[in-house]
Amino acid sequence: MEAPFDSPLHVASTGPDREALGPIGSEGLALRGEARDDARAAGRYRVAMLDVALPDHPSLEAGLLVATFAEPLGALPVPEFLGELLRPDARAPLSSDDDVRAAVRDLLRHGGYKPTGRGKPSSEYLVRAVAEQRLPSINLAVDACNVVSLHSGLPISVVDLERVRPPLSIAHGEADASYVFNASGQQISVAGLLCLCDADGPCANAVKDSQRTKTHAGTRSTLSVIWGTRNSPGRTASALAFYAELLERAGARVETSCAG
Repeated sequence: MEAPFDSPLHVASTGPDREALGPIGSEGLALRGEARDDARAAGRYRVAMLDVALPDHPSLEAGLLVATFAEPLGALPVPEFLGELLRPDARAPLSSDDDVRAAVRDLLRHGGYKPTGRGKPSSEYLVRAVAEQRLPSINLAVDACNVVSLHSGLPISVVDLERVRPPLSIAHGEADASYVFNASGQQISVAGLLCLCDADGPCANAVKDSQRTKTHAGTRSTLSVIWGTRNSPGRTASALAFYAELLERAGARVETSCAG
C-alpha cells in the first residue's frame, strides 16, 4: 500500500508482502547472490540512496531503516497499538531470551567495550523500564523503535536524518571518543564501541544515542540502525520486517537494508 503523501524515497519497498532488502546496488535495487556478496565485500550498503560504510566485523549484522513521515513528529499522534505492544507480555512476532542478550553483549565487546552497568545495551534497559512501568511515550518514531527492541532483544538507534552529515559509516569509537547523550549535557565514552558516525563524528550506538542527532518535534525523516548479530541467525531481518510493518501501519514510508 502506498503511503498517502509524497516522499523522496527511491526504492519501492512498502506493502504487506514486502521483505527486508539486502545490499542496495547502484540502480537502487536489492541485490542477491554474487552481487550481494560483492557489495558486502566492499563494506558499503545503501538504503534510501544513503551510503553507509561498514567495518570488517566478525558478527555485526546491521539492519538499516529509513522512515519518512507525512508530518513532523510533533504533529503526529502515537497510535494506540504501539502503546499496547510496549508490554513484555504483548503478542509480537519475536521474543528475546538470554541467548540473544549474550550475543548482543559479545557483539559490543569485540572492539574492547565493556557492555555492563550503565554501559549495558539499551535493549536491556528497555526490558527493566517496561517491567517497572517507567517508560514514557516519546514520539511515533521512538516508540516504534522501542517496541521492536523490547521484543527482539536487539538495541536500536534512531537519528534525525536532517541532523546527520554524510558520509555515514559504522565504526568503533576511537580511544578518546565521547559525546553528549542527553539535554543535561551528560557524556558517554564510546571508545571501542560500535557507533554510527557522520562527518562530525560518532552520533549513535547500541547503548545511548547522541543528543545532537536525536529526533524532535520537527523531525520528518529518520535513520534507524538495528544492532544485530550473525550469532542470532535471522533475528535482524525479522526485527527489520516487524519495524517496517509498524511504521507503515502508522502511515510512514519505509525502506530497509540488512547489512552483514
